[in-house]
Amino acid sequence: MRTRLTSLLLILAAAYGLLSGEARAPLVLVGRIDTPIHPAAANYVRRLIGEAEKDGASLIVLGLSTPGGLLSSTRDITSAMLASRVPIATYVSPSGSSAASAGFFLLEAGDVAAMAPGTNTGAAHPVAVEGKELSKTLNEKAEQDARAFIRTLARQRGRNTEKAEAAVTSSISYTETEAKDGGLIEIVARDVPDLVAQLDGRTVKRVAGKSGKLALANARIETREMGEIEKLLGVVSHPDVAVLLMLLGIVGLYFELSTPGAILPGVVGGIALLLAFYAFSVLPVNLAGIALILFGVGLFIAEVKVASHGLLAVGGGIALIAGSLILFSSPRNTGGYRLDLAVVLPGVLVTVAILALLSWKTLQLRRAPARTGISGMVGESARVVEPFAGGTGRVHFQGEYWEAEGPADLAPGDQVRIVRVDGLKLIVERRT
Repeated sequence: MRTRLTSLLLILAAAYGLLSGEARAPLVLVGRIDTPIHPAAANYVRRLIGEAEKDGASLIVLGLSTPGGLLSSTRDITSAMLASRVPIATYVSPSGSSAASAGFFLLEAGDVAAMAPGTNTGAAHPVAVEGKELSKTLNEKAEQDARAFIRTLARQRGRNTEKAEAAVTSSISYTETEAKDGGLIEIVARDVPDLVAQLDGRTVKRVAGKSGKLALANARIETREMGEIEKLLGVVSHPDVAVLLMLLGIVGLYFELSTPGAILPGVVGGIALLLAFYAFSVLPVNLAGIALILFGVGLFIAEVKVASHGLLAVGGGIALIAGSLILFSSPRNTGGYRLDLAVVLPGVLVTVAILALLSWKTLQLRRAPARTGISGMVGESARVVEPFAGGTGRVHFQGEYWEAEGPADLAPGDQVRIVRVDGLKLIVERRT
C-alpha cells in the first residue's frame, strides 16, 4: 500500500513539474505583415503588442514582406513598437521577400533586426502614390522628413545611420548579407525557430536605455495572424481597389436612379461607395480629384434633364477621367501605394461608357411617346370586327371592343390605325 502511495505521489510530482515547466516556458508571439502598410496593418501591430504584454510574452517576432505604404501608418506602427514593453524582433522573411520603402523603416524600428537568406531591404525614397517623382519642393520636404525619421530609428537602435540614410536619399537596396555587414541588421536566420535560438541569451538595449537579456530556451512559439476584417480593410485601402469600388458605386447608384425599382444595383452601389469612402478616409486623397469626380457625375445627371446634344456627357466623362487620375496625387506615403493606370484607366473608361449609355437610354425613354392611357393608344393597330356602314363600326383593340369611326369601305378583318380617341369612340384610318 505504501509503495503504491509513493508511486502515485511521484507521478503527481512529475506531472506538476511538467505543467509548471510548460507554464514557465517563455512565450514568443509571431506576427506578420505581408501587405502594404496601411491603417489596418497599424491596428494589427498595436493589437499584437497589446496581446503580448497581456500574455507576458518574452519576445515579439514581426515578420515583414511588404512593398511599403503610407508614411502616417508607418509612424503609427513605429511609435507602438518603440513604446512596447515587450522586445520586438523585426524579421524579413521568407526567402525571396523584401521590406522595401516603409518596410525598411519598420525593420530598423525593431529591438533586433533580422533577415532570412535571399531577402532584401531599403529603397526608401519617398514618391507619390502613382509612383511618379514629386515636385522639387515637395521632394525636398519629404526627403528631409524621411531622412530624419530613419536617422533617429537607426541611432536609437545603435545601427549604421549613414547606410540607413542612404536607403532614403539614394534608394539603395541591401541584401541580407550587405545589411548585416553594413550594421543595419544583427542576425541572418533561416526561419523563426532559428531566429529565436540565435536570440536566446542575447542582451537587448531598449529605447529607454534599459538593457535586458533574452531567455528563450524551450520557448513556446505562437502565431497571431492578421484578422480577416483587417485583411479586407487592407485590400480595400489599396488605391486601385478604392477607385474601382468608387466607379462601381457610381454606376450602381446611377443605374438605380435612372431605372427606379431595380434594387440590386442600388444596394451593390451603396456598399461599394461606403467601402470606397472608408479607403478615402485613410488614404492621402486629393480633394480636387474628388471634386472633379462629383462634378462629372453631376454633368451626367444634367445630361438627362438638359438637351445639350451630348456635350454635358462628354464633359462629365472628361471630369471623371481627370478626377480619377489625380485622386491620389499626394506625397504622404513612402511608395507602397501606386495607382496602376493599366487597371484604373480601363475601369474609368468602362464607367464613362456605361454612364453615357444609361444617359442615352434614359433620354430615349423620356422622349418616347406614352405607352399607357388614351395617349398610348394613338398610333396603335386595331382589327375591324363589324363593317363600317355609314362610316361607323366596331374594332377590337387589346382585348376590348370599341365603337369606331373611319372609312366606309372597311370590312371585318381589316387592320386599322388609331388616329385619336374621341370620348368612348376611336377615330381610325386604314393601315397601309
